[in-house]
Amino acid sequence: MLDLKTFKSALEQLEEERKIPKEKILDAIEQAMAAAYKKDYGKKGQIIRSKFDLETGKTDFYQVKIVVDETIAIIDKEEQGQKVKKDGAHHGEYSVKDIGDERVYFNAEHHILFEDAKKIKKGVKLNDEVIFPLEAKEDYGRIAAQTAKQVIIQKIREAERTSIIDEYGTKEGEIIGGIVQKIERGNIYVDFNRATGVLSSEEQIPREFFQRGQRVRAYLYSVDDTPRGINLRLSRTHPKFIEKLFAQEAPEIQSGIVEIKSVAREPGSRSKIAVHSNDEHIDAVGSCVGQKGTRVNTITQELGGEKIDIIPWSEDPKVFVSNSISPAKVLSIDLDMENHKATIEVADDQLSLAIGKGGQNVRLAAKLTGWRIDIKGDGISTQVDATPEKLESEEPVALPEDSSASEKK
Repeated sequence: MLDLKTFKSALEQLEEERKIPKEKILDAIEQAMAAAYKKDYGKKGQIIRSKFDLETGKTDFYQVKIVVDETIAIIDKEEQGQKVKKDGAHHGEYSVKDIGDERVYFNAEHHILFEDAKKIKKGVKLNDEVIFPLEAKEDYGRIAAQTAKQVIIQKIREAERTSIIDEYGTKEGEIIGGIVQKIERGNIYVDFNRATGVLSSEEQIPREFFQRGQRVRAYLYSVDDTPRGINLRLSRTHPKFIEKLFAQEAPEIQSGIVEIKSVAREPGSRSKIAVHSNDEHIDAVGSCVGQKGTRVNTITQELGGEKIDIIPWSEDPKVFVSNSISPAKVLSIDLDMENHKATIEVADDQLSLAIGKGGQNVRLAAKLTGWRIDIKGDGISTQVDATPEKLESEEPVALPEDSSASEKK
């Protein structure tokens, strides 16, 4: 005898722990009961459904028939035989469509004629369903019970997958935190209780190390529904990751008063972000830096010591490109609008600073602004060309020779 109190408690537990609505579970149980009934007592072609009453524990069974006429189904037995002989068609459990004919083969267990249906149900239409009650059965065979079990498991899994997609689909594009479950072939698998996230080696910050059981935060950039389950694609190198971190630390960004216009990043090493304030009374750079650098330092620690340059964005390309070379000071700048190229001149002692180690500073400036940048000193002929289209290769840019050595040459 079914203990309804225990059963209801189990439903509530599943709903709370797995976020599966109890209606979905009841639907799975009803489908399983119908499958078990059909396995032991049904006939070929029948559509059997069940209805479970949660208050009484009683299950009602009924058969469903589809209303058809000669425009929908091939009813005449002789015509069916001719079609089969002519086309070589073999219809399955319910019905099949023969070649060149959209009609289906009539099956008395699956269909009911329109004329007969009108006598049973008032106002019935073609393709409507007519329901016939079936005798309730208590005894089910081993195979039927196994069928019911498989249906319930399958339906609960489907409901759980839908629930996970609904939950994490709304979190796509956000930062989420989980526990490192395992590390395999460089990939980190993160446990989120109801789903597993994958932080691939390409999406990890260089020289970063995680251990099993350690908590990790990452940017959720994709939710994939695979045959093996729901995979959450994570990244700690994505430019949006740094944007979301600043949004968490700076209320001005969260509220939209301060905007992050663009991000250029070499994960684990250095980043540049361009910020703009929509309120003239709010300092965009100061909002990101925080009092005594608390906000930017918190983010730097999260990123494993990655240095962050925060520069003011400007609608004026000259001002924006000049700011992007920070911390170097610009003497002059010329823009070639047609070729989207900027030529920047700096003092000799600022040249190495403007270029950066391995050309990193000018490379990030070009990524940040989208401009091709030529940079040179006022007394040195060495030039560095940072072209955004070629920056994906990340090829190191040679530093200029010492000014005294150049003069000797």
